Amino acid sequence: MSGPVLRSSQLADAAGVNLQTLRYYERRGLLASPQRSSGGHRLYPPDTVTLLRVIKTAQRLGFTLNEVADLLAAGRHQHTGQPDNGLQVRAREKLAEVEQKLADLSVIRDTLRAAISAGCDDLVACAGSSCCPLPFSELAAERNDCADIC
Repeated sequence: MSGPVLRSSQLADAAGVNLQTLRYYERRGLLASPQRSSGGHRLYPPDTVTLLRVIKTAQRLGFTLNEVADLLAAGRHQHTGQPDNGLQVRAREKLAEVEQKLADLSVIRDTLRAAISAGCDDLVACAGSSCCPLPFSELAAERNDCADIC
């Protein structure tokens, strides 16, 4: 390898990851196996810093490492002229997942607020009460003793 290179610790520091992360990404195939110095030290090209930052950013956006690997492969295919489902398609899919999670979390938030407002203090007692806002739908429909519980 000619030109500037980075040892593992230099790369990890520059990219804001730890050495175990480098090794793990190598095992997963996200990073190419680096060349070695005559002393056995791993030597990385400087553009590996960018690749690591891309991987970490994709993870923060909710992509799994398998999805990151697919995105990286799709990017390589795009540069070779092979069509693939690149970032646009996958970002839309991830956005749909995130929006569904947000909708689910909104329902959970609203239900918890309702439980707090109703004064629910015992899950078992609330499960038998039709006035409890928690989703005990089958059990709550059988009872109508709101004054005693909530």
